Amino acid sequence: MDDFKDWYGPETATFGDRLAAARETSEMTQAELARRLGVRVATLRSWENDLSEPRANRLSMMAGLLNVSMMWLINGQGEGLDAPMEERTLPASASEVLNEMRELRTDMMARVEQMGRLEKKLRLALRDGVDDRTA
Repeated sequence: MDDFKDWYGPETATFGDRLAAARETSEMTQAELARRLGVRVATLRSWENDLSEPRANRLSMMAGLLNVSMMWLINGQGEGLDAPMEERTLPASASEVLNEMRELRTDMMARVEQMGRLEKKLRLALRDGVDDRTA
């Protein structure tokens, strides 16, 4: 069982994984938790899919509603869920695929941030170009 003591740790699970697991353990649907947090279901879904993260006030509410600590949601440490009962050791090939998927997700998030910065630069350049012509 010691092999799985860090089941929800940062090397094994993401914020979204922990959020979804805590929500499911609390037997709440996405719609119910979203309503109780005062957010749209799409917002909650993006948190569970690690596409965005909640602000501190929502994170605090979420932790209280799900009966876990904020730190557990963030990094898997602190008061949270126990490892699932039906644990199996994944074949090495499956672990490799999961690791590669996590690397891709990290790379994609970095690319999304880069795209946002480039979009902002482009908007500024276009705005400046329009200002130059009207001056």
